[in-house]
Amino acid sequence: MQKKLINFLFIITALLIIQGCGVKARIKKADKQFEIGEYYSAGEIYKSVYGKVPAKDKLLRSRIAFQQGECARLLNYFQAEKSYANAVKYGYSDSTVFLRYAQALQRNGKYADAAKYYALYLKKDTTSLLAKEGVQLMALIDKMKSESQAYKVKRADAFNVRRAFTFSPAFIGTDADLLFFTSTRNINKKIVQKNSAITGLPNNKIFFVRKNATGKWEKPEIIGSEVNTLATDDGACSFSPDGKMMYFTRARQQLDAAIGTEIYSSNRAGGAWTEPKKVTFFTDSTISVAHPAIAPDGETIYFVSDAPLGLGGKDIWKGKIEGGECKYIENLGPQINTPGDEMFPVVRPNGVLYFSTNGRTGFGGLDIFKAEKQKDETWTVVNMGFPLNSSADDYGLAFENNLEKGYFASNRNEVRGYDALWSFELASSEYVLQGKVLDEQKNPISDAVIRLVSNTGMNTKIVTKKDGSYRIKLEKDMDCVMMASARGYLNSEGKVSTTGLKESKVIDLDFLLPALYKPVLLYNIFYEFGKWNLTPESEPGLQMLLKVLKDNPNISIELSAHTDYVSNNVTNKILSEKRAKSVVDYLIKAGISSARLTAVGYGEEKPFVVDAITERVYPFLKENDVLDETFILKLTPEQQEKANQINRRTEFKVIRTTFK
Repeated sequence: MQKKLINFLFIITALLIIQGCGVKARIKKADKQFEIGEYYSAGEIYKSVYGKVPAKDKLLRSRIAFQQGECARLLNYFQAEKSYANAVKYGYSDSTVFLRYAQALQRNGKYADAAKYYALYLKKDTTSLLAKEGVQLMALIDKMKSESQAYKVKRADAFNVRRAFTFSPAFIGTDADLLFFTSTRNINKKIVQKNSAITGLPNNKIFFVRKNATGKWEKPEIIGSEVNTLATDDGACSFSPDGKMMYFTRARQQLDAAIGTEIYSSNRAGGAWTEPKKVTFFTDSTISVAHPAIAPDGETIYFVSDAPLGLGGKDIWKGKIEGGECKYIENLGPQINTPGDEMFPVVRPNGVLYFSTNGRTGFGGLDIFKAEKQKDETWTVVNMGFPLNSSADDYGLAFENNLEKGYFASNRNEVRGYDALWSFELASSEYVLQGKVLDEQKNPISDAVIRLVSNTGMNTKIVTKKDGSYRIKLEKDMDCVMMASARGYLNSEGKVSTTGLKESKVIDLDFLLPALYKPVLLYNIFYEFGKWNLTPESEPGLQMLLKVLKDNPNISIELSAHTDYVSNNVTNKILSEKRAKSVVDYLIKAGISSARLTAVGYGEEKPFVVDAITERVYPFLKENDVLDETFILKLTPEQQEKANQINRRTEFKVIRTTFK
C-alpha cells in the first residue's frame, strides 16, 4: 500500500514538472511573438497559461497579466483593464503598470479610478508628462463633457459587420453617393484567408457602397483585385477632387525585408481602377508612410509618418505630388504634432484640417481635432468635443460635401475593440443653455432653482443637480430673463438670447450666489495708494456689487473696508471709513437708495480669516488661519507682504432683507 502511494506521488510530481516546463516554454514562445509584433498570437498564449500558474507564484502571474494587458492595449481591446488590474493585484514590480492601468481605465470611461492611478504613477516618476497630463485631464473631463457639441451620432449598421474592423470612410466626388471604407471582413466565403498573427483577423481591404435612387445605401462591395490582393494589407484611402485618382495605404507581408507601410496610387479608367503604383516619399524604405489625404488643389498631400526629425510617435507631414513622387516634404510642426501619435488626416474643400491624436487633452484613446490655418500662417486647433469624441478611439471623418454631416470610425461600446462606422450630423437650430450655480467659494449649490421667462411665452423652472449644473433647451429668436435662487443665498439674475443665431450653439451661463448674512469679499476693488479714491480698475468689481443689489432689491448691506496692521489703528480706521464711504457714494450715484447702505471702516480690527479659495491661491496659508499681526510676523518678508495685501480688502454683508 505504501509503495503504491509513493508511486502515485512520484507520478503526480512528474506531471507537475512536465506541466511547469510546458508553461515556461509557452511563455517563452509568447514573449518571442510579442517582440516581433504578433500581439494577437502572443495574447492568446498568455491568456491560456495565466490560469495554470499557481496563485502563490505572484511574480510570474503578475508578469503574464501585464504582458496580456500590453497585447490587449496594442490591439485596442477593452479587456486590457482586467489584465492590468491582475498585474497590480499580484504586485507587478515595474511601476509602469500604474500608468497603463490608468490609461485603460480612462479608455473605459472610468475617469475617477484613472485619476487615482495616474497620481500613483506620478509618485514613482515625478517627471512623467503623460501622468501629469492624465491627472489634469481627469479633473477637466466633466467640464469637457458638459461643453458638448450639438452633433448627433449614431452607429451606421448598414456598413458594419460583426467581428471585423470597419474604418476610414471617404466620399468620392461631390455627389456623396459613393462611399469607400476599409474593413477586415471576409472577402468571399469560398476563399480561405489566413488571419494575421498581429490582429487575429484577415488583412484590411478597401470596400465601397453606393446610394440608390431612393437614397438608401446598397450592399457593400469590394474593389477589384487590381487594388486589393490577398498578400497585402490595403486601406485608408483618399481621392483627388475630380475623383479620378485614389491614394491608399499598403502594408506588404514580407518577412525577409524591413519595409514600412507605403502609399500607392491608382487611376480610375471607366468603372475600374488601374494597377496601383507606389508613390515615393523617402529613399529609406524602412520609413512608414500612411493615411494619405489629398488637399483641394489635388497636388498637396497630407500623410502620416514615423520619419526622423518628427516630434515623436507618428506625425502628420505634407508634400507635393509630382509624377510618382512626393516632393517638398515638411513636418506640420508642434502646432499640430505632439510627442504622441497624430493620424488619419482629412482635408475639407475649404482647407480645414481634421485629424486624430492621443497626444492632446481629450477623452481617451484617439480624439478628433479640427485645425484651421490663420492669416499669420499659425494653426488654431480645437477638440471636436463630445459626442464625436469618446473614451475610445475616434477618427477618420468623411464629410458629405460642405454639409456638417457624414461618417467617422469609432470603437466605442466594442468589447473586443472592433472599429465601426458611425454617422454624425450637426443638429439644425438646436440651442442649449447650460451652466452651474456656485457659491462665492466656487462650490456647487445643489437644489438651486433657476426660473426662465422668455419673450416667446416660455416660463419654466429647473432645479440644479448635485454638482450644481443645469441644462435647458432653448428655441430660435428667444430673449430670456433668468433668476437663480437658493435657500441661504442671495439671488442672481441673468439674460440670454438666441436672436440672430443661424447655427446650433451651446451657451454657457454660470450663476454666482453670495451667502446670506455672511461677509462676502469684493475682489477687484482698488484705491489709490494711501488714499480712499477708487481707481478705474475697480469698475468691474463695483458693477458686480451693483448687480447684486439690483437682483436683490429688498436687502440692505453693510459695506466695510479693512486695512493691514501697518501704521496706527486710529489712522487705519479713518482711512478704511473713507474707503467704505467711497464705495457707498458710487452705489448711491448709480441709483441705489442710501437707506440700504451702511459704510463702516474697521481698520485693522478684523484680520482676514483664510478661506478655501485663498488657500488655493496662496499655498503657504491654510484655511481658517487668522491673518493678525502675530501670525504674519512669523512669515517670510515676501509672504508678509501678500498677507497684508489680503487684509487690505473691501467686503459686504446683508444686515436686513426687509427694505420696502
